[in-house]
Amino acid sequence: MGMTRGMMRPLEILYKRLSSPVKCGHAYSTTIVHEGTLFTMFTENSALGISNYSKPINVFGIHFTRNYSSEVSTSEQMNLIKQLRERTSAPIKEVKSALVACNWDIEAAQKELRKKGVVLASKKSSRTAAEGLLALAQNHNKAVVLELNCETDFVARNDIFQYLALSLANSALLREGSTQASGTIRFSPECLEDLKMSFDHPKLTGEKNVQNAITEVAAMMGENVKLGGGFAISAPSHGVLSTYLHTSPQPGIGRIAGILSLEVEDKDASLDAVQRVGSELAMHVVAAKPLFLSKEAVTSDALGNERDILRSQAESTGKSQMAIDKMVEGRLRKYFEEVVLMEQKFIVNDTVNIKTLLDNLSKEVGSTVKIGNFLRVEVGEGLKRLEDVSGSEPLSQAA
Repeated sequence: MGMTRGMMRPLEILYKRLSSPVKCGHAYSTTIVHEGTLFTMFTENSALGISNYSKPINVFGIHFTRNYSSEVSTSEQMNLIKQLRERTSAPIKEVKSALVACNWDIEAAQKELRKKGVVLASKKSSRTAAEGLLALAQNHNKAVVLELNCETDFVARNDIFQYLALSLANSALLREGSTQASGTIRFSPECLEDLKMSFDHPKLTGEKNVQNAITEVAAMMGENVKLGGGFAISAPSHGVLSTYLHTSPQPGIGRIAGILSLEVEDKDASLDAVQRVGSELAMHVVAAKPLFLSKEAVTSDALGNERDILRSQAESTGKSQMAIDKMVEGRLRKYFEEVVLMEQKFIVNDTVNIKTLLDNLSKEVGSTVKIGNFLRVEVGEGLKRLEDVSGSEPLSQAA
C-alpha cells in the first residue's frame, strides 16, 4: 500500500531528526521501514558503544532501527585511558582492560574498576607492606605520628597515598586530643579502623570509615596498603614539644620522625631558646638513634646482654680477670654513649654531650630544663621494635 504525500511529510521530519548528527565517536546507521519497504540509511557519530535498538511506531506501522558499531579511534582510546587513569589512579593495564570490557564506556569502566579493585585489594592484603610513610600532626597539646604502609616507595610518593596518610594523622590527633592521658602512648590500627572521616580529594571524596578509605586507595594503587598504628606524645604543661621529619617530601610526612618534649621548671621563663634547642634535639634523636633517656633507664636485660657480649670479647684476649673487668666497664661507658640520649655527643656540636647541653640551656633560660619524653619512629622499624618492649617500660625508652 502506498503512502500519501501528507503522510510522507511527518515521516521526513522524523527521519531527519533520527539521522541528525550526535557529536561523539562511534558510527551508527538509521533505517526506516514501512510495511516491508526500505526507505534509506544514514550514518553519523555516537559516543556510546550501544549495540543497537529498534522501536516500532504502531500508528503508521513504521519500524525504526538504529545500529551502532563499537569502533573507537586510536586517539580517542588513548584519551579515554588517560581520563580514567586520572580519575582512578589504577594501573594502566587494568584501565584499558576495563574500558575494553565495557565497550569504551568510561562511566561503566570506572564502576567496574571500583568493583574489581575491592576484590584485588583483599587479595593483596596478605602481601608484605614494608614501605610507606610516617604522617605527623601536632597542636599545642599533643603530637601524633602514625605509619601508613605500602609495598613500594613508588606508591609512597603518590599524591593520594600522602593525602590519606595526612588525613589519618589529623583525625588521630583529634581523637587522641579528647583523651587526658599524659606521656607517650601507643595506639593500634584497630583503634582507628572504624573511625568516620570526611575526605575531600579528587580521587577520594565523601564520608567513609578509615578501613574503607584504605581499601579504596589500595584498589587505586594496585598494592597492599595498611595502617601500621602510631603514637601520641603529650606536650609539657610549660615547655615545648619539638618535632622533626627526615626525608620529607612535603610538610607533615616523612620516613623518620623525631619527637621530644622539653620541660621548663619556671613557668615565667622565656621559651625562645628552649624552642631553638628543642628543634635541634628532635633532629639529633633522628640522627643518633638513642634507645634510652638516661643510664638509669637502661633495662636490666639490655645491660646484661651487652655485658655478656663485652666480657666474651675481653676474655678472648687472654688477659687477667682484673684487666678483663676494667675492659668491660670501659666498653660499657662507650655503649652508654651510643644508646643513652643524655650521654650522647650532640650532633650539632660534638664537643658537648646532651647532659651538658641541657645544663647550659638551663643557665641561659634561668630555670631548670629537662627532657620529659622522646620518641624516634622509622618506617618499618619503630613499631616492630616496640612489640618487644615490656608494657611497664616507658615508650620513650624504646623508641
